[in-house]
Amino acid sequence: MKKISIVMFLLMLFVLPYPISAQPNVECPNVKQLEKTSLKDKDELVDALEEIVPDTYGAGDYGNFYSEWEVITAQPFLETVGQEKEEVYYEMAKNFCGEAVADQSWLVRLYFPRWEGKSASALEGQIFLAKSDETDGWFVWFRYH
Repeated sequence: MKKISIVMFLLMLFVLPYPISAQPNVECPNVKQLEKTSLKDKDELVDALEEIVPDTYGAGDYGNFYSEWEVITAQPFLETVGQEKEEVYYEMAKNFCGEAVADQSWLVRLYFPRWEGKSASALEGQIFLAKSDETDGWFVWFRYH
């Protein structure tokens, strides 16, 4: 069994809510409306996170716990190939929305220090983003944690 398959199995077994066959709520973007990006767009994405992270995590009773955050990883999914901790998310993105969408999307892993000692599962967040070739700019199409 491939190493990535074992990692994916363990992720599904211990992280995904039961039942395992349930498909999460994913709003797949139309690949024809996505702008092609590369690593040279990383600074622009990181700047956009200043609005995206509060919009994505700030609502609800626990919004204050997400008010402080740090970027662990911000990279195109294609760049995650061969990286044990990140490649599993690329596989998820391909499974949810197809390879064409995944290949034009980014993984951002975030660390939320206010969750330290309170919740191991909320300590880190993962969002899947893409950039619209229309006026929307960067947007989240899936929030894993």
